[in-house]
Amino acid sequence: MLEIFLFVIAYILALVGIAGAIIPGIPGPPISFAAILVFHFTKSIELSEQFIGIMALLAFGITLLDYYIPIYGTKKFGGTKYGICGSIIGLIISLFILPILSITIGPFGLFGIILGPFIGAFVGELIGNQSSDKAFRSAIGSFLGFLAGTLAKIVYSLVVLGFMIWDSVMILLN
Repeated sequence: MLEIFLFVIAYILALVGIAGAIIPGIPGPPISFAAILVFHFTKSIELSEQFIGIMALLAFGITLLDYYIPIYGTKKFGGTKYGICGSIIGLIISLFILPILSITIGPFGLFGIILGPFIGAFVGELIGNQSSDKAFRSAIGSFLGFLAGTLAKIVYSLVVLGFMIWDSVMILLN
């Protein structure tokens, strides 16, 4: 009975990890890693310490990079401190205000999470007296950085779920 409970909890964590890879504010890779740990504690699954260590480092690294990549993208596309600060402010606003509007007005939450950093970087650069062309490039860099970080989180979380499914199928076949 405990075995089934652990499998269910592990799969729930893996699915929440995938959702967290897409939804900012929910740490997708660490939750997916927690799924691996729960999966490891079942009697049917044997994971090496090396595998667990590598997956922990990947989850930690991807989580850190997710915060840095949009800043790097903004800088790489010519952004200044104003653009970086604007991108961060745009993300914070989109995380807390737009989901509330989503409940009352419509589906602005997801669009806001994507557009918030973009608009924030653009406005930040304009406040920093940059031309609209330079501000737009900075905003594009922030957006591309956001997409790259999200993609890395999704890939990690899907790999975890795929690994779990593969091992579960192998158990059933044996």
